[in-house]
Amino acid sequence: MPRAESPTGRIRCSGTDERKLRGEGYRAVAGVDEVGRGSLFGPVVAAAVVLSAERPIRGLNDSKRLDPERREVLALRIRDRAVACAIASVDAATIDRINIYQASRLAMKMAVERLFPPADFLLVDALFLDMPVPQRALIKGDARCQAIAAASIVAKVHRDALMAELDAVYPGYGLRRHKGYFTSEHARALRELGPTGLHRASFEPVRLSATTQLELFANEGAEAWS
Repeated sequence: MPRAESPTGRIRCSGTDERKLRGEGYRAVAGVDEVGRGSLFGPVVAAAVVLSAERPIRGLNDSKRLDPERREVLALRIRDRAVACAIASVDAATIDRINIYQASRLAMKMAVERLFPPADFLLVDALFLDMPVPQRALIKGDARCQAIAAASIVAKVHRDALMAELDAVYPGYGLRRHKGYFTSEHARALRELGPTGLHRASFEPVRLSATTQLELFANEGAEAWS
């Protein structure tokens, strides 16, 4: 399916996929997305959202394109107007055990399973889920599909709030600011304080935290973890 694009060529976030599926008879089309996949700390968080055709929400877009204040406003509107909305997370220990790709899929699956009423079709950002529900994987789904964008916003706001809470539990790491992602501040904290029990030990920057290699890694490869 071609991407919805604006006259300038920029991908436009629309409800086209949802409308087409409703026209085919599906009644609960859920958008599914995750956040925190590239973070070095804490859980990966997923959300599943079934938007209401009767109560549209203006301004939905990829959560990364929205400022924090706008995300929080939209997250409240999504929770208020959506037919169904659910969140799930998979912790760092499980990520280390099964890998981040499988953990992301697991978090998404758990979020879908918590929806009520249940979804009868899934629009998933970039991957497929091991579920007996018809689904479609959309590349850059959070930028082109409103239901997936809504899921990305809900998941992002939830995870950011969790990072702010954990910032008080683990002072010195700057979690409130970088949300567990790899920054020079985070690299310095890992070197000086060492990883916490909630850091993802299988991720290379965390493994390197006790060595002088971390500084070189931080200077040359931090963008890979953004």
